[in-house]
This record gives sequence, structure tokens and C-alpha cells, in this order.
Amino acid sequence: QKGQQKSRTPVLDNFGRDITKLAEDGKLDPIIGRETEIERVSQILSRRKKNNPILIGEPGVGKTAIVEGLALRIMQKKVSRTLFNKRIVMLDLAA
Repeated sequence: QKGQQKSRTPVLDNFGRDITKLAEDGKLDPIIGRETEIERVSQILSRRKKNNPILIGEPGVGKTAIVEGLALRIMQKKVSRTLFNKRIVMLDLAA
């Protein structure tokens, strides 16, 4: 297709949903009340070592909201420079 560059991550694109792209396209609602958690995940991802956060909880407690909030912050550049232009991809392991 004209004007579309080839993806560098076709397998990831096939099995995941690019949350950062949804944020760029305005398809995510603002996240209210999760600022502390979003900031903490951002801090962990910005570390040089031990930079793998994990969000665990029952369905409906807000794990996805935290990830979406982080994607919005990345798009707005309200994160550490190390996270500028990074992508968040949600994997669908059932696919």
C-alpha cells in the first residue's frame, strides 16, 4: 500500500494490540485516579536494571487502565526521556 512503511515487528503486530497507537489516534479515554501507579510503572521502565514491572490483580481492578494511562503519558511526552517514542503492545496470548 502506498505511503505505509513495512512494520519492523510483524509477529508482534499480529498477536498484539498497539496501545500507544490507540493513544495517538485519540481512542483512549483519560485515566483518572491512577496517577501514582502510572508514575511507578514509568519509573520502573526507566531504570537501567530490573526494569520489568508486572501488574497483577483480579479482573476489573484497573490493570489495563494503568497501561493505557502510561501510553497516554508516552504520547504526551510526560515521561522520562528513556520512554519517548516507545510502544506499548498488549499481547493476546489466546490468539
